Amino acid sequence: MGGRGQRVTGSGHADDAYAVVIPTLGRPSLSACLRALAEAGGPRPVRVVLVDDRHGTGGAPLTVDVPAPLRGVTSVVRGRARGPAAARNDGWRAAGDVPWIVFLDDDVVPGPTWGDDLALDLAEATDDTAAITARIDVPLPPDRRPTDWERSTAGLATARWITADMAYRRAALEAVGGFDERFQRAFREDADLALRVIGAGWTVNTGARSTTHPVRPADRWVSVRLQAGNADDVLMTRLHGPGWWSRAGAPRGRLPGHLAVTATAAAALSCAVLGRPRAAAVCAAAWLAGTAEFALARIAPGPRTRDEVATMALTSVAIPPTAVWHWLRGQVAHRHTPALVAYEAGAPPRARHRPVRERVRP
Repeated sequence: MGGRGQRVTGSGHADDAYAVVIPTLGRPSLSACLRALAEAGGPRPVRVVLVDDRHGTGGAPLTVDVPAPLRGVTSVVRGRARGPAAARNDGWRAAGDVPWIVFLDDDVVPGPTWGDDLALDLAEATDDTAAITARIDVPLPPDRRPTDWERSTAGLATARWITADMAYRRAALEAVGGFDERFQRAFREDADLALRVIGAGWTVNTGARSTTHPVRPADRWVSVRLQAGNADDVLMTRLHGPGWWSRAGAPRGRLPGHLAVTATAAAALSCAVLGRPRAAAVCAAAWLAGTAEFALARIAPGPRTRDEVATMALTSVAIPPTAVWHWLRGQVAHRHTPALVAYEAGAPPRARHRPVRERVRP
């Protein structure tokens, strides 16, 4: 089925009307995101919902510079500090009966023709289109090799269903109950939702609009903290079966290697405690070889500066046991999670409280 002419829905909105939902932790990048959204050509959103997902603010209002063209349609809802999946649910439900919801992250920059390109994307949608992706551009340094963190961020450009910029039909969100709030990090919640809407008979299209996702600053240990995603991978496998990796186009990562390296470290310690120095030395050598291979694989494509090499060496020691810990934690936490069957994914969500609106402080 091809594109459709403009219609008016029962809510009074044109069938290509859209709202923008942006979960935020109050980062300075939010103002740049809104400024780019206001400056982008094409039809403007009928609503912009900022979900204030900060924790422990004591009720302090969100401080953000909302550009004049968006002030009349922008509101803030109080999130529950339960991660981006829950924040997006709060946002799209607060947006009202608008046919399309466009989710943006608060650190992206929509392109100068974003509005026009989105209009074309929506015009190409058929009645069974649940969502339309955007092209994500991650600028990397032109004068040197990217760091490990920069390469990790660049992977967003090839992620299949990334919600850094994703348009969802409201009817599809309602049909499957929105995002699964058991995903409390910005990881796998997008793939889970896409797999559920596809399983419910919808399609996900590739759009033409473009959004830039800059590499935000990060400290030395960011790659260690990211290992928490191994618990989310366990949840994905419980829900969607072991084949979800290929269906989502997700890389498998190095968990098997991390399990092996961590096992050799544990064996070395056990043998040392049991007074078996020769066996302990063999296991320690195996651990050292595995850790060195991992570190070198991360150092080789990078800038190889002293600081980057030190970071890779330190984190390559910490990542395997951290990854295994989170994988085991996920196995325990999700051991009773049933697989999604038939159309359980589309069961109506349980009623939730309505988010409290608050005013934006200019």
